Amino acid sequence: MGKVYLVGAGPGDPDLITVKGLKCIKEADVVLYDRLINEELLSFAKPSAELIYCGKQPNSHALQQETINQLLVMHAKQGKVLTRLKGGDPFVFGRGGEEAETLANNSIEFEIVPGITSGIAAPAYAGIPVTHRDYGSSFAIVTGHRKNGEADNIKWAALAKGIDTVAVYMGVKNLPYVQEQLLQHGKSPDTPAALIQWGTKTNQKTVISTLREVNVAARREKIENPCMIVVGDVVTMHHKINWFENKQLNEKLIASEAF
Repeated sequence: MGKVYLVGAGPGDPDLITVKGLKCIKEADVVLYDRLINEELLSFAKPSAELIYCGKQPNSHALQQETINQLLVMHAKQGKVLTRLKGGDPFVFGRGGEEAETLANNSIEFEIVPGITSGIAAPAYAGIPVTHRDYGSSFAIVTGHRKNGEADNIKWAALAKGIDTVAVYMGVKNLPYVQEQLLQHGKSPDTPAALIQWGTKTNQKTVISTLREVNVAARREKIENPCMIVVGDVVTMHHKINWFENKQLNEKLIASEAF
């Protein structure tokens, strides 16, 4: 029997993978990887390793989850070492719990290798601390993605009234609904809101608005997934400590001046 590592690759910047995560890539006989991982990481796999794309994007899955589960079991039963490489953290909206459950049900050895999740990393790269003593002492993450026909079981009232900072994953498609729920349950329409597209990557783009105007801002700026939505007073810090996008701009200016 082989072994499976469920590895979080981090939010997009390849330098943000953990030391253990990188070790798992190097040792794997098979790497099953998702759409949002930085493909630079695959260059660390050994030449003989089999690379299997499992990419998922809205309404288009290269492999269905059931097929991924079957592949993990099949290769492990062949005695192989597998690394299941997921964007962010495998247990934060990554279905890592479902895959670990499948492995446990089949008596396959596995390890969980946590990764830096986008709900913390994307705001950090946009100069937005998810907690701050002056602006927010509580932080919650929530999915903005809803399965077709399924009821929403998110505790919107608790999020709107009891949490200072809310980070919404996979929420662009349903942004009008997210906005509506937070407003209806008591969040102030003047609460600052940020849209962070391709967080931590060189093409990161941040749009600052308010909860009242965030949907309009998203349409105006043509924001698409992957995008992290952050709602809370901590967003005001962006204008002071927007270190990453300022760094990218400075590097572009230096490069243009060189010519």
